[in-house]
Amino acid sequence: MPNLSTQKLRQLFLEELDEKAIEVIKADWPLWARLKQRPPLCDWRTWLVLGGRGAGKTRTGAEWLKGVAMADPHYPGSSGGRIALVGTSYDDMRDVMVEGESGLLAIHKKSERPQWIASRKELIWSNGTIGKLFSSINPEGLRGSQFGAVWCDEICKWQNLQQTWDMLQFCLRLGKNPRQVVTTTPKPLKLLKALIKDPTTITVRSTTSENASNLADGFLEYVEGIYSGTRLGRQELEGEIIENNEYALWRREQIEASRLDKPAQINRIVIAVDPPAGSNSKSASCGIIAAGILPDGKCCVLEDRTISKATPDRWAAEVVALYQLLEADLIVAEVNQGGDMVKTVIHTIDPTVPVRSVHASRGKWIRAEPVALLYERGRVFHAEKFAELEDQMCAFTPDGIADGVSPDRVDALVWAITELALTKRSEPRVRSA
Repeated sequence: MPNLSTQKLRQLFLEELDEKAIEVIKADWPLWARLKQRPPLCDWRTWLVLGGRGAGKTRTGAEWLKGVAMADPHYPGSSGGRIALVGTSYDDMRDVMVEGESGLLAIHKKSERPQWIASRKELIWSNGTIGKLFSSINPEGLRGSQFGAVWCDEICKWQNLQQTWDMLQFCLRLGKNPRQVVTTTPKPLKLLKALIKDPTTITVRSTTSENASNLADGFLEYVEGIYSGTRLGRQELEGEIIENNEYALWRREQIEASRLDKPAQINRIVIAVDPPAGSNSKSASCGIIAAGILPDGKCCVLEDRTISKATPDRWAAEVVALYQLLEADLIVAEVNQGGDMVKTVIHTIDPTVPVRSVHASRGKWIRAEPVALLYERGRVFHAEKFAELEDQMCAFTPDGIADGVSPDRVDALVWAITELALTKRSEPRVRSA
């Protein structure tokens, strides 16, 4: 027999089986799991699973939690009767960790599947084990709870990362040997680096290509063709922790240190818009950022509502909706690409909203420098974690791009802060947030 790959041998083997046998075999996770997807045999408190997009992280976390919940001796850990799932938001956890294709409901045999009570955010196994969902949006929601096992997904996207993690550690106290599995695409965050250095952590790293047999035909070839070798590709495909770009205007530690709760009083709010160059749904993203200026002159970024591949009608509706929601004072719109069309399409949605047109007479980098300087001086804060905006800020370089794409979010951010803090206007009214 010729020297065939493991993947090809599996394919030939499956072709000899009937449909029922195939389903039984496919449900046998230990048969299919890669070595990196199997729990470490040594002692550990945290199993940190780092990987690129589509590397099989979700299936790894779900299978471990399933094994612990069902007291499978092949899965180290003890549920103590209660386990937790922690993610960015309840919607993310429901769509990925619970109901997703690699989520907990999908990987169980029908006869063993836990009862999913969405209204209570609970999973209940037939042996009495209870799984509870908790969101990083509300770290205090963990207070008073206790668990024997925890699955944390995509912690680098968590809004209140440190607070949620700290609260969770106090809850991990049931059973003989409480454990937690963390599945995430890595980013150079302080907590993640500390976890890797922790002697009680076992870290494994997987690339997207290692899971190629479970990805759609052509996906890997396409994304590698575009992103291979780039900083974004190394992070999202290779699962590397990419440190600060030395040429970027912003640093992650600087942004992490500039967070505060939404202020009680805001003097003025603007919605800044960086429209895409085209006029159809295949165009680039439309940057939409809301920011306010406080009584002490500091600025606070309030919302990032950037839309990808949106028609003019759609992004204009989003801009007006955000303006009305925040009771903003002004919409600032860059008109280099669309001219009068930008103001016209916004007024088609609501002709009463004030729109100020701005023109980019200088390059993106030059416009952004004064705003970055305000961050360095502690004059700009973020009301929450804006992961995609902050990624773009830390990748924005002198060539005016961020990881090979137009920095739509950064452009809108720069227009918003420029309007609030770097342009002289008449004194606005004072309002409560």
